[in-house]
Amino acid sequence: MAEERYILAIDLGTSALKVALMTTGGRVVGLETEAVGLQLLPGGGAEQDPQGWWEAIRRTVGRLLDRVMNGGAAASDAGSGRGPGAGRGAGLSAVPARPRRDQVVAVGCTAQWSGTVPVDRNGRPLMNAVIWMDSRGAADVRRVTGGPVRVSGYGVDKLWRWIRKTGGIPGASGKDSLAHILYLKRARPEIYAATYKFLEPKDYLNLCLTGQFAASYDSIALHWVTDNRDPAAIRYDAELLALTGIDPGKLPDLMPATAVVGRLRAEVAEAWGLSPGVQVVAGAPDLHAAAVGSGATRDFEAHLYVGTSSWLTCHVPSKQTDLLRNMATLPSAIPGRYFIANEQETAGACLTFLRDALFFPDDGLGSGAAPANFYALLDEQAASVPPGAGGVIFTPWLYGERTPVEDHTIRGGFHNLSLRSTRAQMVRAVLEGVACNGRWLLEAVESFAGRRLESLRFIGGGARSDVWCQIYADVLNRRIEQVRDPVEANVRGAGLIAAAGLGYMRFEQVPEAVEVAQVFTPRPEHRRAYDRMYGAFRALYRSHRAICATLNG
Repeated sequence: MAEERYILAIDLGTSALKVALMTTGGRVVGLETEAVGLQLLPGGGAEQDPQGWWEAIRRTVGRLLDRVMNGGAAASDAGSGRGPGAGRGAGLSAVPARPRRDQVVAVGCTAQWSGTVPVDRNGRPLMNAVIWMDSRGAADVRRVTGGPVRVSGYGVDKLWRWIRKTGGIPGASGKDSLAHILYLKRARPEIYAATYKFLEPKDYLNLCLTGQFAASYDSIALHWVTDNRDPAAIRYDAELLALTGIDPGKLPDLMPATAVVGRLRAEVAEAWGLSPGVQVVAGAPDLHAAAVGSGATRDFEAHLYVGTSSWLTCHVPSKQTDLLRNMATLPSAIPGRYFIANEQETAGACLTFLRDALFFPDDGLGSGAAPANFYALLDEQAASVPPGAGGVIFTPWLYGERTPVEDHTIRGGFHNLSLRSTRAQMVRAVLEGVACNGRWLLEAVESFAGRRLESLRFIGGGARSDVWCQIYADVLNRRIEQVRDPVEANVRGAGLIAAAGLGYMRFEQVPEAVEVAQVFTPRPEHRRAYDRMYGAFRALYRSHRAICATLNG
């Protein structure tokens, strides 16, 4: 038999970094995680330290390789909690022999999408990364996309140009990569002037690994300056660049997600004890990598992700746009293919909010730190309450919303509380409220795809909760397939993309390489209760959007 080969897969999330060692056939043999800090700033700012990202990667890769290859800590010692965005630990599958460092042939990265890292000619960050949650560029986007005659806030002539070439148009919320660059050009002109290249987070990691400035067809999409009509030959478009006013010289060269960016830098390879011949594959942003890591790679096979944020998407064969629901098909990590792009801003983040702002705040009035099994305790609380949470409804718009409505001023909350409401009801209401938002998004995706999606592969930290899986099945009235090791879906996808890029496997083989752990089916006896709740949920948005716009506009 041929000797096994391994891929080092890196997943940079908003709240946690995951690094996995996996075989070229998609089997994860070790995983390490580390928390990532986030800075929320006045005026809608959200930033992270890119140098901190890289230092975390260096540490985490070192721990992983030392443990898996040198026999360090036991597999069960690497876990770091159950919550959305948290890793589960390493040593997921027993292997017949310890991998060797000379068997590692590639590195593949994925990372949070729609972020901006301005770097100088030496690849050094000039400031913090502006990440996907940042809305400070909203006014700048309105300026470049507006016009005297408007549809949905966009100038008619510009709407036509953008949709015809890209499939979409810059979001009015100001959270796309284009908006970040426009914001920096206006508010931080010294940073804009000094920037050699603006890079997505995933492409910044590849720069750290190889020294090469490059982006993939999929990662560049939310800059809205590429012609996407031929997904196999995407290029920058002079007309769109002129509309934005961005200097094209400040944008990186483009390549497919499966292309090799370069070889691992000698100093990085030496630090990790790897061969200098290790290849770094371009990789894809988190949505694209998750689609592969979920195993749902065939057209109209859908997956649902619940981590810090949430999305519900599938691959499709053609380019199209739904302006009213803020969705479009954008280039996939799979060459020549598209996928439906959408995102809900806060999902698992709502549970983090419960933990840090309500249950265990660090303000001297709480009851100490949250227990290590906090999310398991939430499951127990939610399971103790009948569906419907005693009439309590939670709306999860804690940081605005992108899809199925784009509304950066909407805010969430608990509704229909009474003196008889319990904490358990509030916990269940959060799980049900996030799922109701998912149902709203499912309706939009099915309308967009022109068909009913009978089953959804469920991935992300939220998919580790059997209680939440069942709630989703009941609220969506769809079959939920809980992917085994769902937290590893993004990092697994990064490795599978690298494996496909180097010819170790084909994307057609991916569904068989990703195992489903459990299947949850809708319970008919709860259909009426959840239909009633969903109707009230939608009505709450209609009644609150004007109030929130006044308060937060």
